Amino acid sequence: MYKGFYNLTSGMLTQQRHLNVVGNNMVNISTSGFKESRYTATTFDDVMYSRVGNKEKVYTDIGRQSYIRANSEITVIYDQGIPEPTNIPLDFAIMGDGFFAIQDEEGNVAYTRAGNFSLDDEGYLCYPGQGRVLDREGEPIVLATDKLNVDAQGNIFTQNGGYLGSLGVYTFPEEDMQTLEQDDRGFFIGEGAEAVDSPQILWKYLERSNVDMIRQMTEMLTCQRALQSAASVSKMYDEVMGHSANDIGRM
Repeated sequence: MYKGFYNLTSGMLTQQRHLNVVGNNMVNISTSGFKESRYTATTFDDVMYSRVGNKEKVYTDIGRQSYIRANSEITVIYDQGIPEPTNIPLDFAIMGDGFFAIQDEEGNVAYTRAGNFSLDDEGYLCYPGQGRVLDREGEPIVLATDKLNVDAQGNIFTQNGGYLGSLGVYTFPEEDMQTLEQDDRGFFIGEGAEAVDSPQILWKYLERSNVDMIRQMTEMLTCQRALQSAASVSKMYDEVMGHSANDIGRM
């Protein structure tokens, strides 16, 4: 009987973690360039198999019972979001794979699909509150004006045709994509980024989030109902255990 508490508790924890991921997706549905995350879980005995296996992936069977579910992974979905025209001269959208690179004051670089940039006090192209946008050589881009012309490869010119710089678009090897760490604002941290030679850039556009609101609402309702059901059954278990301890004990 007591083993049921393991299943119920793990169920509540799993659904709460799932709700956290869904909630973060829904909060960022209007965030430019945000990428949806999906939560998956696995049974505890499967996790144990993966921990005790050797490097040849020959695993030792240590038991078949499973009383709890554990977090397996949170997968980021990198599907292209819909480009949306803004008619703002410092807005850019990437078509296809890749990220803009943003460098903070300490030299740390983060990557994002959001291209809603501005100019800082020194005339550098920047992402407000995060840092300066890097070009294809990994250097900050100085514009000093928003009176621009930009071609489809992200080359930036003055209205008179003077060259100002090129937007850097960076990609990661396929095996490194799921190791990128994403923060709450949709920025990614990782190693091994390489500049794209001929990126495809839409000027005066922003890429919308790829979060599917209907899917997220459905998952949220499913998780909430599962969480409520597990909580209700746990109360029943508590009552049954109370009777077993008091009534049966007197007999």
